[in-house]
Amino acid sequence: MELIFSQLLDGLSIGSVLLLAATGLAIVFGLMGVINLAHGELMMVGAYVTFVTQNMFKPLGEGIFQLYYLFALVFAFIITGLVGVLLERTLIRQLYGRPLETLLATWGVSLVLIQFIRSVSTSMVVGILVAIILGYCFQRFSPTKLKSASFYPYLSGLVWVVASVIGFISITAMSASKPLSKAWFGPRNIDVTAPKWLQGSWGSIAGIELPGIRIFIIILSALLLGFVAWFLTKSVWGLRIRAVTQNRQMSNCLGIPTDSVDSITFGIGSGLAGVAGSAITLLGSVGPNLGAAYIVSCFMVIVLGGVGNLVGTVIASMMLGIIQSIIGSGAILIAFPDIPAAPAAVIEFFATTSMSYVLIFIFIISFLQFKPTGMFPQKGRSVES
Repeated sequence: MELIFSQLLDGLSIGSVLLLAATGLAIVFGLMGVINLAHGELMMVGAYVTFVTQNMFKPLGEGIFQLYYLFALVFAFIITGLVGVLLERTLIRQLYGRPLETLLATWGVSLVLIQFIRSVSTSMVVGILVAIILGYCFQRFSPTKLKSASFYPYLSGLVWVVASVIGFISITAMSASKPLSKAWFGPRNIDVTAPKWLQGSWGSIAGIELPGIRIFIIILSALLLGFVAWFLTKSVWGLRIRAVTQNRQMSNCLGIPTDSVDSITFGIGSGLAGVAGSAITLLGSVGPNLGAAYIVSCFMVIVLGGVGNLVGTVIASMMLGIIQSIIGSGAILIAFPDIPAAPAAVIEFFATTSMSYVLIFIFIISFLQFKPTGMFPQKGRSVES
C-alpha cells in the first residue's frame, strides 16, 4: 500500500502540472472560443525564461540565488502574458469566430516560436528590434492627414515590408561576427537547478517521503487556481470577462471595453502557461519541443472536464494524472501480485507511459459517448446561441 500511496502522490503532482498547463487553456479556449495550438509553446517560453533567470542570479551569490525561482515564476507570468497580448492584438483579433483559421494560424505561431528558440541570437534580436522600431515610428509619427488617406493601410503595409527587409539586412550584416550570431540556446535541452529549499523531502506520511518539488507544484497549482477563481468571480475585470462571454454585443452596448477584455483574458491564459512551463523545469530537462508533449494532454483535460469550467478542469487533470501514474508505472501489479491472470495481463499491457496514454484516450472516448459536452458543460446565452 505504501507503493500505491507513493504513486498516488506522484499522480497528484502530474495532475497538478496538467492543471497548471490546462487552466490557461481553459480560459482562452473555454471563455474566448480560441483554439490556441501555440499554448504549449508559451509554456516553453516560460521554461526558457526560468532558465535565463537562473543564469542571471548565479553571479549574485549563493544566498540570493536561492530566491531566483520565486522571481522566475513572476517573470515567466509577465513575459508570456505580454507575448499572449501581442499575439491576440496582432493575429487572433482578426480571426474571432473563425475556428479553423485560428487553429492553423496558432499552429504556424507554434512553429515560429520553436524555431525562434532554437536559433535566436543577438544579431537576430537586434534585427527584429530595428524592424519593429522603424514600423512603429512610421505609424506613431505619421501626419493625421496621411493617416486619414484611403491609401494609408497599403502604405503602412509597404513600410512594414521595407522595415522587415532592413531588419533582415541588419541580421545578415551582424552574422559575420561569431559572438553576435551565436545561438543563445540551440536545439539541445536545457537544465534548471532547483533551489535547495525545494530539494529533498518536506516530511513524511506513514513512512513515505514527501518530495519537496512535487509538493511545491501541488501547492502552486492550488494557489493559482484560487487566484483564477477569485479573479473571475470577484474582480471587476473578471466580471467583465464573464459578461462578454455571455453576451458580447450587450456588453459592448453597456460600455464594457470588449477589446481590452479580450487582451486581458488572453494575457492571463498565456501567463498561466508560462508559470506551468516554469514548474515543468523542476521535473527534468526541457527543450524547444516541450509544448508538443503537453498540448494534447491539455486539450484532453479541457474536453473531459467541460469547456471553460474550472472545477471540471481540476477533476479531469487529477483523474488523468492518477491514471497515468498508477497504471503507467505498473504499481498495481507490484502492490497486488495475486491479481488473476486475465486482469493482470491487461494491466501489464498498459503498464508503460505510452500505453497509459492509449488507456486515457480510450477512457475519454468512452466517456464522451455518454457525456459529449464533458463532465461540467458550459451554460449561458453563448451556448444557447
